Amino acid sequence: MATTAALAGAALTAAQARPPGYYVRQRLLQNKPALAGLLFIALCTLIALLGYWVLPDSSPNANHGFVALQKQPPGLTVQFLRLPVAGSAPAAGNIFTTWLHGREPQFEEIAIAPGSYRTLGADSVEYRPWTAPGTAPAPPQRIKASFTHSPIHSFTHWLGTDKAGRDTLSRLLLGTRISLGIGFVAVLISLVLGMAIGALAGYFGGWVDSLLLGLMTVVWSIPGIMLVIAISLALDSKGVWVSFVAVGLTMWVDVARVVRGQMLSLRSATFVEAGRVLGLPTHRLIARHLLPNMRGPLIVLATSNFAAAILLEAGLSFLGLGVQPPAPSWGLMVKEGYDLLGTEAGLWLTLLPGTAISLLVLSFNLLGNGLRDAYDPKTAVNG
Repeated sequence: MATTAALAGAALTAAQARPPGYYVRQRLLQNKPALAGLLFIALCTLIALLGYWVLPDSSPNANHGFVALQKQPPGLTVQFLRLPVAGSAPAAGNIFTTWLHGREPQFEEIAIAPGSYRTLGADSVEYRPWTAPGTAPAPPQRIKASFTHSPIHSFTHWLGTDKAGRDTLSRLLLGTRISLGIGFVAVLISLVLGMAIGALAGYFGGWVDSLLLGLMTVVWSIPGIMLVIAISLALDSKGVWVSFVAVGLTMWVDVARVVRGQMLSLRSATFVEAGRVLGLPTHRLIARHLLPNMRGPLIVLATSNFAAAILLEAGLSFLGLGVQPPAPSWGLMVKEGYDLLGTEAGLWLTLLPGTAISLLVLSFNLLGNGLRDAYDPKTAVNG
């Protein structure tokens, strides 16, 4: 009996010795919507990291000049005649360059009608250019070329092509880089700036708090998209990194307000008074003892800011003030599809990137709700 009681007491002690993070993880893993959002975010992150290595088309930003392939429906399979580019040589094998920019094309591709390719002698071939279904076939073309193996290559556009004849699936997959990248950079900038300003305002109080709170109120009163436009115009530039920085500089107020409120309630706590008595420097007291106590609210806020940054970037790109062509931004793809509304291709060219934006934003919102409930279980019970 004593042994059983001792074992039960030891088990209870071990359970009680578990850190708070253990229970946060357990509650998060039991939240199925949050877990589904986390898995979708992880999948998008993996696609963004692999980049060009997993794309069906290794050059989704290039305008191939296939006029006949423009705005084709999903599921289209096309045969291509591959001609070696004069003077081309295999790439040097720089993995980072390939990951960043894709593989250098070693062939010139010509879309041809199925079964139209045939050789004429030793150094001449004949083919008919590909034409869209329901249109008149193109006349045969002859070129000087010789091959030691079959130059025919088939490619399926599972989600169709855009107005430049580019593969829509490849551009959607590569667009995860911009959406996740701008979310990451924006959240990082907002956390660093917001934590610094909020901590100073809440810890010191007085005129410092009044001054910084006034700054927060002014920035808070300006619509986010207007502030991003103003920052972009002030930097006198457009592009990916300008959009990243501009979005990040508009989202720090939320973080600063949360940190200020938490700091006001914690600065008179016993452990803070003990730190002052021990002579700890102010910066160490804030960075090592106060800010770590705000980890839960900041993580929840970071996920919501991530979703807001993705939506803000999509809106900017739709207006032509964010990422510039030919980069595959989802917002820019929505704009290109919007310009084609009323045509057969306009529907899916608008719907596909719009669905991608919605799913990624929904995933971050579900994860944020799950993290909020995991860090504060009373909210989940009362909700």
